[in-house]
Amino acid sequence: MGEASRDEYKIQSFDAETQQLLKTALKDPGTVDLEKVANVIVDHSLQDCVFSKEAGRMCYAIIQAESKQAGQSVFRRGLLDRLQREYQAREQLRARSLQSWVCYVTFICNIFDYLRLAQPESLSREEEVDCLVLQLHRVGEQLEKMNGQRMDELFVLIRDGFLLPLGLSSLGRLLLLEMIEFRAAGWKTTPAAHKYYYSEVSD
Repeated sequence: MGEASRDEYKIQSFDAETQQLLKTALKDPGTVDLEKVANVIVDHSLQDCVFSKEAGRMCYAIIQAESKQAGQSVFRRGLLDRLQREYQAREQLRARSLQSWVCYVTFICNIFDYLRLAQPESLSREEEVDCLVLQLHRVGEQLEKMNGQRMDELFVLIRDGFLLPLGLSSLGRLLLLEMIEFRAAGWKTTPAAHKYYYSEVSD
């Protein structure tokens, strides 16, 4: 089955109105409520683990379409905000449904794979660096347990982003260095590192 057919199959698992919303988001994202689209995709991912494995590709396509059309990232911000809220309520999510929790973690892994927050164009923007660091502080250790090789690849990009001249601000570079050391210390912040980095950030 071809790539287009697989995309169509994923959309057909929704009702007719939602199918139309997603098709429009993929082709003409500026004409729909992209925060609503993000919530629809996350809601369905929490219910269907098979879909959650493929949803990252759909999200990436919408983000690319929005960036090309308007140079904005409304969908990406809405998606990451929603995932952050779900993580903050993770204990309730796990208590309510272990399957939903597994679907959530699967979806997070695919989001990090497809959204490629550590690509050079993302690492040149302080807002996206801050988002990446925040998410890795929260779920990085869990993601590494699920796929250590993928995490190694991600940190190669983070290291390159820190070392290469990408036009990143001093604060952004500091955040990347803090994350590199955070992982090296076993996903923990030592007292000395906390004093150094967070006094620097507050200055």
